[in-house]
Amino acid sequence: MSNVRYRVLIAVLLLVVAQEGMAQSKISEGGKAVLIRGTYAHPKAFWDKGGRLDDYGVNAIFVHYGSITEDLIARAKAEGCQVYAEFATLNGKGWVEQHPDAHPINEKGERAPAATWFMGACPTNQAFRESRMQALRDLLTKYDIAGVWMDYLHWHAQFEDPYPVFQKTCFNASCLDAFQKATGIAPRGETTEEKAKDILGHHAKAWEDWRCSVIVDWATDIRGIVKSLRPNALLGNYQAPWRDDELGNVRRRCLGLDLDRLAKVVDVFSPMVYHGRCGMPPEWVRDYVEWFSRRVEVQTAPDRFPRLLPIVQAHDEPRIEPEEFEKVLRYGLAGKSTGVMMFTLGSVAQDEGKMAAMKKVYNEVK
Repeated sequence: MSNVRYRVLIAVLLLVVAQEGMAQSKISEGGKAVLIRGTYAHPKAFWDKGGRLDDYGVNAIFVHYGSITEDLIARAKAEGCQVYAEFATLNGKGWVEQHPDAHPINEKGERAPAATWFMGACPTNQAFRESRMQALRDLLTKYDIAGVWMDYLHWHAQFEDPYPVFQKTCFNASCLDAFQKATGIAPRGETTEEKAKDILGHHAKAWEDWRCSVIVDWATDIRGIVKSLRPNALLGNYQAPWRDDELGNVRRRCLGLDLDRLAKVVDVFSPMVYHGRCGMPPEWVRDYVEWFSRRVEVQTAPDRFPRLLPIVQAHDEPRIEPEEFEKVLRYGLAGKSTGVMMFTLGSVAQDEGKMAAMKKVYNEVK
């Protein structure tokens, strides 16, 4: 073999090794591939115990956008952490109380009841939408954060329980008008109930597709705002942890969540695999993360999207033992996951066993 051919072969082998290394890389930050070791909720309870985030291996905190301050960002960065904002997209309890026209309407033409603790707003209500988009602009203008995670990005329903609450919404005037304009289908009937019956009986697929398009449109507008004000910030989505085959793909039919369409808009998916609240064993977390890694074209190389960053349960509802918490943290790193976070850091801070589990796992996977 000539020296030239030998050098070419070595170069090719090195390139292959480099590409394989990138495939094993996790999330990218400043050109360096790192694994996100995250927490959800304000770190006050953790800090009150005298802890430092970096000592526990944490490198990212996810905080409700209303709790973000310059002091929080400064302290988090001093402890080696990026700050991400949880943005309550379509959670509209306070809004619908003051603006009844934004209350979702069910197939009977009545106001949809609250789903235990959650009350969604109608996604086609323009005033609500403008209010949320302005709140996002204000947040990004004021604070230099690493990303925004869309929470409650779905039609009115509740899925974080062993017995989920499903509702058929929304059939108010703005939704019926928007559906007709988008599809050319004019629902038959005089009353809201009659029109809803016609839609669900004769145009269910068109209705389902349109509802998904409304959610994607919200995500697209939010992405535009994020990237225009903070070009390097990531756009994440806290996602319902249901497979396509569960309950007749209720994730798409009821919540309006189309994974394929959202994958073109979202940088990072964070399925909320709360095993305890969903009445599932810890191993369900691993199984779901592996399923999602196959279902969506999840990326693991730097600067490739979308990525996968599950959020697991630490919160005692029901009781989560420290050993169980350690398991789900590790299971959250299965498949093509680019990291993991937990709900919530406050719950971890209240339990020395969970503190030790977080420190152990996060420092092991640095």
